[in-house]
Amino acid sequence: MKQHINGVHHVSVSVPDIDTARRFYIDLLGAEEVFTGEWEPGNAWIDAIVGIEDSAAKSFMARLKNIYIEVFEYVSPKSPPQDPARPVSHNGYTHIGFQVDDIQAVHARMVEAGLTFNTAPDMSVITTDENGNKTGHAATYGRDFFGNLFEIMEIHPNESIPAL
Repeated sequence: MKQHINGVHHVSVSVPDIDTARRFYIDLLGAEEVFTGEWEPGNAWIDAIVGIEDSAAKSFMARLKNIYIEVFEYVSPKSPPQDPARPVSHNGYTHIGFQVDDIQAVHARMVEAGLTFNTAPDMSVITTDENGNKTGHAATYGRDFFGNLFEIMEIHPNESIPAL
């Protein structure tokens, strides 16, 4: 049976401040903003899609290498405050993972920008042979400016996690 799925196009996140979200996705991660939009209450077509009556929002979509990230700031209805320390063990989507080529540099840049991480990357799990070839992978979870979890990963050939 044909599945008709071509792949993952985008992930989406709702945030309380779209300009602060741009700092994370555009400035820190280096995504390229490719679309902006907004709608006012009374757009029946969008209300039907999102399942919310009289919704209104601002949005942008950004391309980050092989995936798009869609970001919404809902003006109506306003979201209740989120728990910035929501445990990863709670059901539902828990995080988005970003593969990076230098996890220590990315981690340092994000910490300097004020983001928090559960732990610094453990580089002891990446080995380098006499020819300079690396194997293994390192990862750590952080929180964006709103408390949403993300993971940064540096992946070299290994037996457990495939690279992009």
